[in-house]
Amino acid sequence: MSKNNEKKAALENFKMQAANEVGVNLKQGYNGDLTSKQAGSVGGQMVKKMVESYENNLKTNG
Repeated sequence: MSKNNEKKAALENFKMQAANEVGVNLKQGYNGDLTSKQAGSVGGQMVKKMVESYENNLKTNG
């Protein structure tokens, strides 16, 4: 598997995990049937987790 495909798969897994945490049922592939609120919840959860990860990394390596 190429590095690019690995990164895409990791991001997809991250997105699915975030969606699960906020109770949004994502499917593999197209999810155009989601409401704006649902999509925003997933995106917001992803950003929240990225910020938490960054802050934890700063504490550990800072």
